[in-house]
Amino acid sequence: MALLSVAGVAAQAAVRLTAAQPTTGGLTINLFWIIVSALNFVVFFALFRAFGAAPLTKMLNDRRERIEQGLKDADQARQDREAGAAERQTTLQDARREAKEIIDRAQKVAQETRDADIAATRDELERLRIRAAAEIEAEKQRAMLDLRGEVANLALAAAGQVVGETMSDARQRRLVDEFLAKATPRKSSK
Repeated sequence: MALLSVAGVAAQAAVRLTAAQPTTGGLTINLFWIIVSALNFVVFFALFRAFGAAPLTKMLNDRRERIEQGLKDADQARQDREAGAAERQTTLQDARREAKEIIDRAQKVAQETRDADIAATRDELERLRIRAAAEIEAEKQRAMLDLRGEVANLALAAAGQVVGETMSDARQRRLVDEFLAKATPRKSSK
């Protein structure tokens, strides 16, 4: 209210001044209108500050906070991306290391299996060789016995023709045993 009364007094003074001055042509400074314009500016500034500045300031502060939050989020996203890249690289290296370990283990198992198969094959070949040698020795012994029997039969047949008599079974056996005992070479001890 005091502001309006001051404005009223100022307006009356300005009217008196305006009426007292003679009107001349050209540029004149009207003090009344300068005061009215200044008062209008002060009133407008007070109203703006009371009603418009607070929401505008709040809106600007909110916008500043959103921008700062956006910058913080962008910085956090960059840090997360860098951390993710480092983690991805670490994971990739771990995966490569594990793959190498798996391949190494698989190669080791394959080598062990191959070595075991080779050893088993060698054992089987050795067993077959021993069995074949035993069979050859047995066949050799059988062949020697057959040969000795043939030689004994031939010797008996030849002795029977030389002596001119037939041999009885008991006599033939005794002569064959004596012949074989003489014909069998004695094994020398080494």
